[in-house]
Amino acid sequence: MTPQELNEAIRGALNAAINDGVLTLDPADLPAEIHVERPRQREHGDWATNIALQVAKKGGTNPRALADDLAQRLGSTSGVAKVEVAGPGFLNITLDAAAAGELAKSILAAGAAYGPTETGKGKKINLEFVSANPTGPIHIGGTRWAAVGDSLARVLEATGAEVCREYYFNDHGAQIDRFARSLVARALGQDAPEDGYGGQYIQDIADAVLAEAASAGDPDPLTLDEDARQEYFRAQGVELMFGEIKKSLHEFGVDFDVYFHENDLYTTGAVDRAIKRLEDAGHMFEQDGAKWLRTTDFGDDKDRVVIKSDGDAAYIAGDIAYYLDKRERGFDEVVMMLGADHHGYIGRLQAVAAAFGDTPHKNLQILIGQMVNLVKDGEPMRMSKRAGTVVTLEDLVEAVGVDAARYSLVRSSVDSSIDVDLDLLAKQTNDNPVFYVQYAHARTANVARNAEAAGVRREDAFAPETLTHPTEAALLGMLTEFPRIVSQAAELREPHRIARYAEALAGAYHKWYAECRVTPLGDQDVTDTHRTRLWLNDATRQVLANALTMVGVSAPERM
Repeated sequence: MTPQELNEAIRGALNAAINDGVLTLDPADLPAEIHVERPRQREHGDWATNIALQVAKKGGTNPRALADDLAQRLGSTSGVAKVEVAGPGFLNITLDAAAAGELAKSILAAGAAYGPTETGKGKKINLEFVSANPTGPIHIGGTRWAAVGDSLARVLEATGAEVCREYYFNDHGAQIDRFARSLVARALGQDAPEDGYGGQYIQDIADAVLAEAASAGDPDPLTLDEDARQEYFRAQGVELMFGEIKKSLHEFGVDFDVYFHENDLYTTGAVDRAIKRLEDAGHMFEQDGAKWLRTTDFGDDKDRVVIKSDGDAAYIAGDIAYYLDKRERGFDEVVMMLGADHHGYIGRLQAVAAAFGDTPHKNLQILIGQMVNLVKDGEPMRMSKRAGTVVTLEDLVEAVGVDAARYSLVRSSVDSSIDVDLDLLAKQTNDNPVFYVQYAHARTANVARNAEAAGVRREDAFAPETLTHPTEAALLGMLTEFPRIVSQAAELREPHRIARYAEALAGAYHKWYAECRVTPLGDQDVTDTHRTRLWLNDATRQVLANALTMVGVSAPERM
């Protein structure tokens, strides 16, 4: 019996109570979803619900009395072993072994579709993440967003939402000018400017610009006048650097649907159009020769300059135009993933959304990620061989591989800073969380291979009533939880919940493996219990694979 089937059984009991006059309520006033959850203590049953507490007062009865009535009705439901009333009206429901065990067959019938829901169906979501300036390799903070953002996109898609992965390509502004000056200086054999960029990668890009110019038959860019030389290195250098960024992200398993160029907002007039729309709505004012957006009307701590007194656009002008552009492309929800140093942006950007008539924190959602520290030999890593000043995506992948890198960055809430222990991630022990989960999957595959060799075949029998061992009930309980975890991770924008679930499921599986055999010992006969346990083993394998896929990590067959 699945949670959905139990939900329907409880709704049937409520409707029967209404028909019998126990509950004075219109069936249409019952909750759209009757929430059931796993009790914290296993001895309290398989499922618990507070539905009697929710509807009793509205239905003109006492919660405890209603719970007693519902318990009697549910107790006669096929698949329910017993129902107990606790406290002021909680229902604790225990399923019989056969009803609980049916889940294994349901999971294998659904395959990769077990876990995904339709709670997000019809939504169009623009998810912007990483968006690092094309002035250097992806640093470790951006690497965290790459892992978390791609996983969040997978989780949102698993709820039926249409998700656009978008990278905001910052190719407009002072940081690009400093990048170009740094390239020119290195090409001339000089030190980078004081406010420029350092690291071996700057020399590599400068050399590549010169090499490409030579191979294309272009004039030596170093012979151009200063402005032309600066522009040449800017255009070519940014293109080369961004090509390297895309390559690094692709090798990390992260690709984007849209690469949006910041410069396009200015060349297409999008900034001017967005400002005019705000002016027409009465949200702009002029003061001291500048144009301001009255963001304090929408909860910001101060009004914001949009066009400076010299006529240049302030940085927020691009943000305004970019948000409007996303909404005009038809996205219902715009999700932006920003670094810890962008916390001050939340108020002003939510005010921008409100100024356009949108609902803050719904149409626009901003996630702030905290810092990542890499630890090696018990000491923080501070420098990169290539970047010189920061630790990069490549540094992490080189140290532990893509799977361990991604998993270690996804498994913690982005609200918290994390220390990534490179020595731990390189170990093949249960202390290494990614190894622990992947090994559980590999173990399920090995059990299936051994079962085949021993003549244990699923198709010969399925007897869920034989799954009576406590570890089997615990494992089935964990498997049942997966769809709820997926919905919760999507709703809260917290993909780390999938990783943590996978670890808990792996733990339940390892305990079951230690207690229950799928293959008979010695010359023992193969029984229906062995065959049914193979169903449970393979169902666990499927769910582990589904969970690992959602965090962008492989599910190995052998380790």
